[in-house]
Amino acid sequence: MTIPFAAALSQIGPDSDVIVTSRVRLARNISGFPFISRASNAVRLEIMRVVRRAVEQPSLSNESDRGLRWIELQSAPSRDRILLAERHLVSRHFANNDAPRALALSRDEHASVMVNEEDHLRIQFLCAGSRLPDAFAAAVALESSLAETTNFAFHPRWGYLTACPTNVGCGIRLSAMLHLPGVQIAGEVGRIKRAARDLHLAVRGYYGEGSESSGDFFQFSNQTTLGASEEDLLGEFHGNVLPKLMSYERDARAAAMEKQRNRIEDLVFRAQASLTAARLLTAASATRNLSRMRLGIVLGLLPMDLARLQRLLLQVQPAHLSVIDPRAAEGGDAELEARAQFVRTTLAQTSS
Repeated sequence: MTIPFAAALSQIGPDSDVIVTSRVRLARNISGFPFISRASNAVRLEIMRVVRRAVEQPSLSNESDRGLRWIELQSAPSRDRILLAERHLVSRHFANNDAPRALALSRDEHASVMVNEEDHLRIQFLCAGSRLPDAFAAAVALESSLAETTNFAFHPRWGYLTACPTNVGCGIRLSAMLHLPGVQIAGEVGRIKRAARDLHLAVRGYYGEGSESSGDFFQFSNQTTLGASEEDLLGEFHGNVLPKLMSYERDARAAAMEKQRNRIEDLVFRAQASLTAARLLTAASATRNLSRMRLGIVLGLLPMDLARLQRLLLQVQPAHLSVIDPRAAEGGDAELEARAQFVRTTLAQTSS
C-alpha cells in the first residue's frame, strides 16, 4: 500500500487545536441476508459481491479523489491491514478478522465502506478538524448512491435494522477525536467522562471501541439513534456538545498557562528534549511526547507546523514506521532504534 498521507489524521481543519478528526458512520444491512453474526462464509461472499457491484458503479469508481477502490482484506498483507487500522479507517478487530470482508476506500481516504463488519455495510466519511456537517453530507451522498442498486433493510416503525440495538433507527454514529491535554492537566478527565455519559455519549480511546486513551486523545460519539432524526443528532452534537468540549479544553489550557506556566513549559520542552535525544523509542512514548509537543505548538511555545506534527504522530505507529524503515518490522530493539532515529531526524529537519 502506498502512503500518500492523504489520511485525515495527517491533515489540519477548523478547530484542529482541539478537534483532530470528525467522522460520520452509517450502519446499513441488505434485505434478504442474515446479520453478519449469523452469516456463513458463503453468505458473506455473496454480500461482498452485491456491495462490490454497487461500489463499481461508474459514478463511484471514477478516477477522482472520491473514486472508490475495492480491497479484499482477507487476502491483503498483514501490514496493509494494520496500516488501515492505524489510519482509523477500519477497526482493529476488522483488520485482524479471518472471515471474508472488504473495504471500499476513496483515493483521498476520506470516504470508505467496511463490508461484513458488525453490519453488512459501515459507510463512513472521515475528515480533519471540526467538519461534521461536511462529513454528514458526504456520507449521506455515498449512502444514496449505494442505495440505487442495493435494498437496505428498513422497518417503517424502527427505521434501519442493525445488528446492534443501539444503532437501530437512523443508524448513524457521529464522532470526533479530541486532544484534551488541558483537561488532563486539570485532572478533569473523570468529570468529562461522567458528563458525557449523562449526555448519552460514548467516550473511547485513540483507536475507538475497546482501546485506551493514548497521548490525551479521546473519541466522543453519540449513543442514541432510535427516535431521533439524523439532522437532530447532528445539530445537537455539532452545535452543542462539541462547542462545550472545545471551550472546556481551551479554558483549561488558558488557566494552566496563567497559573502553571512553568509546568506547561516543562512538559512541552522536556518532551521535545526527550524525543530529540532518544536512541530507543516505543510507540507509546513517542505518542505521549508528541502529544505534549502538539500542546506546545497550539499554545505558541514551539515554532513547528501542526500538520507536520500530526503526520509524525501517524508515522511513528508500527506499521507506518515499517514502511519508512524496514528495520522496524523486525520488532524488538530494531524497531525502537528505527523509531528513535526517524523522530530525531524529522525534528532536526523541522527546526532547521
